[in-house]
Amino acid sequence: MKAIRILNRNIRDSFKSVFRNFSLSLASISCITITLIVMAVATVLSFNVNNFTKIIEKNVTIVAFLDVDITKEEIDEVYDKIIALDNIEKENVEFIDKMDISKDMMESSEKFEGIMKDWTREDSPIQDTYQVKVTDINLIDKTADEIKQIEHVDIVKYGEGMVEQLVSVFDIIRKGTIIAVVALIIVTAFLIANTIKITIISRKKEIEIMRLVGASNINIKLPFIVEGLILGVIGSIIPIIMTIYGYTALYEHLDGKLFSEFIKLIVPTPFVYYVSLLLIGIGMIVGMFGSARAVKKYLKI
Repeated sequence: MKAIRILNRNIRDSFKSVFRNFSLSLASISCITITLIVMAVATVLSFNVNNFTKIIEKNVTIVAFLDVDITKEEIDEVYDKIIALDNIEKENVEFIDKMDISKDMMESSEKFEGIMKDWTREDSPIQDTYQVKVTDINLIDKTADEIKQIEHVDIVKYGEGMVEQLVSVFDIIRKGTIIAVVALIIVTAFLIANTIKITIISRKKEIEIMRLVGASNINIKLPFIVEGLILGVIGSIIPIIMTIYGYTALYEHLDGKLFSEFIKLIVPTPFVYYVSLLLIGIGMIVGMFGSARAVKKYLKI
């Protein structure tokens, strides 16, 4: 019970301190708010970029065109050699018969039907194909080369060049956002530490009185740390509101996709609530860390 009373008193005193030193508190809150807004944008961007990469990995397919005159036995041999490769999703190796391709083409156009309706398997110039998915898209070029070396494989296509560039750009964006977020957190923690330092100096007499009456170090330190926590929570309110309503509005405006159906955005619910929890958690940690650092370095107790 005593511990609860002490905690309640510290929380009450911390709230009073926030409003008593409003100009200093506002500076800290502004730092946290700006940091968390940038962090919210970076986090949303990073998660969506990661989602784009997963969509690419899931949908990019290597298409291996087989020799026109290939036999059934040779088709089976090609399959066995493909699934023996390392970077292959063996359950997603699909054979597409040339006659099925012809049928789909005839159904899509009357012109194709007029040209292809009398084609037999023997005289059709269309090639049988294997559609192959890989486990690691970063190795897709190497895997495509390995498939091309297989006997009776004529041509291999997978959108080479474009796929690697997209993955590379997404990876750079993701790493860049992580670096920016970490840098902002460090800067904000130092700014809060300096703000709390000024608060400590302005309350020097109060601290001396607390020492004279026998207050322990933890009793002196705790209000400042709780104050940092409160500043972090208050500073996270605007970023959380912007994340929830801003991202939801953006998602609805873009109809859930970016540029094309291929690049889909993450559905807002429950994504925005996870990001909001992350923001308030980081705000609290940054506020407490900044305060704790100031107390340790400047309080000299």
